[in-house]
Amino acid sequence: MQTESTRARLRELILDGRYPPGARLGEVEVAGALGVSRTPVREAFRALASDGLLAPAGRGVRVVRLDGAELAHVYRVRAALEALTAELAAERQRAGRLAPAELADLAALADRTHRATADGEFTAAVRLNRAFHRRVAELAANPVALHSLDRLWDQIQVSTRRTLGPPGRTALVDAQHRDLLAAVTAGDPDAAAAAARRHVLDTCAADRPAASDETE
Repeated sequence: MQTESTRARLRELILDGRYPPGARLGEVEVAGALGVSRTPVREAFRALASDGLLAPAGRGVRVVRLDGAELAHVYRVRAALEALTAELAAERQRAGRLAPAELADLAALADRTHRATADGEFTAAVRLNRAFHRRVAELAANPVALHSLDRLWDQIQVSTRRTLGPPGRTALVDAQHRDLLAAVTAGDPDAAAAAARRHVLDTCAADRPAASDETE
């Protein structure tokens, strides 16, 4: 139990940028910061390395940062998977298998993401943006796709945290979220898949210039 909680806490610190890309971590340092022994930290290192967030670095580990080419590969896979989950969610809506409350929750996440981004609350915006996309994947009811997307999102989030920040991105991200939401709500699988794919690939284009100089 302690190993799992340690892994979860360390993962959150990495995704929130407390341990930035390229940072070297040692068992003693992390154990002291988390108030645990070195054993659960060692196991957490192994688990997060398996998840693609950490890599061996001498006697410790370092936080992984994907370079531009690696990010492009990850985004192409994410685009395909999110197109699939959006399509499946829309199919379930068309079949009457989504409750109105589930769609209302998705719309609320889109609203909250836009408000946080517009207000410059980017840490909250990153979390809410991910929650919006994850909710679409949950509505697809495909656990294999959801698990794969969680891993991809982790790798992307740890490598770059500024995709909502550049001028013009706030309005564009919100508009694309609305397009995706509308297609799922209308039960239009083709439109939902196209909207999801377009949004992810546009995000990739915004991410790649920042990937080489991200310091947060």
